[in-house]
Amino acid sequence: MASNAAVPFWRAAGMTYISYSNICANIVRNCLKEPHKAEALTREKVHFSLSKWADGKPQKPVLRSDTPEI
Repeated sequence: MASNAAVPFWRAAGMTYISYSNICANIVRNCLKEPHKAEALTREKVHFSLSKWADGKPQKPVLRSDTPEI
């Protein structure tokens, strides 16, 4: 293989594609005008639940609500 193969700039910067994608999405959301900006920011929120497992059975799930920090 050639050692001078083209590398995406996000990989050359030591980032993953997901982190690069999140940064780009955040920039686009912040450039929007109202009311589209407020609508896009509400869709940015992430909701999920976590369940710890003990003795092969799931424990009570914990609901989490996180927003990306960029």
